Parts: sequence; structure tokens; C-alpha cells
Amino acid sequence: MTQRYATRLNSFRIREGQKIGAAAALREVAKVKGISAVELNYPQHFMGENEDLLAAARDSGLAVTALNLRYDGPDYAHGAFTHPTAANRDKAMRISMEAAEKAAQHDIDHVILWMGPDGYDYPFQCDYRALWNMEIDGFRRVASISKNVRVSVEYKPSDPRRRSLVSNMGEALIAVADVGLPNFGVTLDYCHLLMAQENPAFAASLALAKGKLFGVHINDGYGQADDGLMVGTVTLWQTVELLWTLKEGSFEGTIYFDTFPDRLDPAAECAANLAMMKRLSALVDRVNADDVRRAQAAQNAVEASRIFHDAVLAK
Repeated sequence: MTQRYATRLNSFRIREGQKIGAAAALREVAKVKGISAVELNYPQHFMGENEDLLAAARDSGLAVTALNLRYDGPDYAHGAFTHPTAANRDKAMRISMEAAEKAAQHDIDHVILWMGPDGYDYPFQCDYRALWNMEIDGFRRVASISKNVRVSVEYKPSDPRRRSLVSNMGEALIAVADVGLPNFGVTLDYCHLLMAQENPAFAASLALAKGKLFGVHINDGYGQADDGLMVGTVTLWQTVELLWTLKEGSFEGTIYFDTFPDRLDPAAECAANLAMMKRLSALVDRVNADDVRRAQAAQNAVEASRIFHDAVLAK
């Protein structure tokens, strides 16, 4: 199982207790052997001193594989595409379409929409149908910018809203169907799936079956919050099953380490993520695929588990 790996630029912004510039952080990322790409936030990584960050990435030998939308600040406290005030909705739409245009201009083939502000907090607060229609209209307008740029929704069950409008894989795939454009799909985030009490492998299999899994953000956590821990440190077997599912589904997109090394050396943490992914990918490649498929066809949990356990644990 061969894959391109990217990492989160902001994980490298703190060095020895001090915040460093984005370009300097890119140079630190480039030092991690095996990381060949980054994903940048829009508009944050394209403002002020960061305006030439795409050139800095190229100079560092890093591909930019996606732009991630971020709707920060008081203008979006009550929503982005679903804000009750038209002017605020228009602002969110404008920066989202700018991101798609920027991606098209610079041969970045993926824009990821994390709609954190879009949702609700109380019963009776909103007209759910109206909010959904606003969201779908926004998705469709962004995806219509360029057929060469894939646009995906990265869902999350909550945070910052108590209830996110698109909160699980089922809702994300309904959104994909409602948008109805070939270049609109889903990005899954492993911690977000755990928060939603989803089985990561099953959720991925649904999107893969529709040809709509555009991105994978991998990390780990305990399920109650967006922990962003190192890969495979808490839910190891679920991570292995996800990688098996990605291999069986012929996923060829970028694997993005969306982790938060707040009290760790970011370069060492990133290297550990990469090493773990390589070990687990080798494990997935090592098991006899036909044996796994036969066990799964019989729904034989004992045999399917044994195959993977034998590949890891001493007999």
C-alpha cells in the first residue's frame, strides 16, 4: 500500500515555546523524511506575510495537496453558509469561492470545506430545511468554480456548534447526492468519526462505494473530543481496519496527519505518525487478502481477527 503523506502546517508553528512564521514552519516540515506535502488553510495562510506561501512550499519541495477553508472570527459565530444575516453568508461564500479559484490557478486539485460554524445549539432554534438548503447551495456554488478542482465536505458531529449541520457520513453522502456534481465528495477525519460514534472503516466503505471519498485526515483519540493524538496510539485495530478498507477500495488520495502535538516536538511527532502508518500499511499488505475476504464473506469474526492478530502478535 503506497501513499502520499501530508501534515498540518500549524502543528509546526510553535518551536521552543515561540510562534514562528508559516514559511519557517514549512521549512521545518520539509525536514521530516517521508512527508512530501502539506495542506494549507484558506484564507489564514494567504494573508499578510503568508501571501507567498505557495512559492515557499514549492521551494521547500512540498506539494500543496489541498486548501482547507476556515471561517474564523465573530463574523461567523452564528454560521458561515447558514448565517442568519445575508451579508455574513455572502462573505463566507466569497472566501470559499476565492479558495476554489486559487486552487484552480495553482493546480491544487482539492478544496476541503469544514463547516464548523454551520449548525445549531437549541431545539426550535432554526428551520432545519432552510439551513440545509443554504448549505447545499453553498456547496454547489463552490464546486461549480472549476471541474478540475475536487471539493469535499469534512464533517464533524459538534464543536464549535453543539450540533453540526453535517455531522456524520450518512448526512455527508446525502449532501453529495443533493449537490449532484461529479467533483463534490467527502473528506473523513478519524477523530471526527470517533466523536460521531461511527466505525471508521464502515464510514469509509460507504464513501468509497460511491466513488466520493476525496480525502482522509488521520489521527487518534478517545472519542469524546477532537483529540488529534498520534496515529494508532488509542484505537489501533480500528486504524488497521480503516487502512485495510482504503486498500480494498483503491483509495489513492493523500493521507493527511491532522494531529495536535501541543506538548510534543512536532517533527518527532510527525515522524512517529509516518513510521506508524508505514508499519500498519505493511501489515495490511502482508495479510493474505483472499483469506480475509473468505472470512468476511462467512462473517467469521474469529477467523478474520486471527488473520490480523497473527500478523502482529507472536504466536
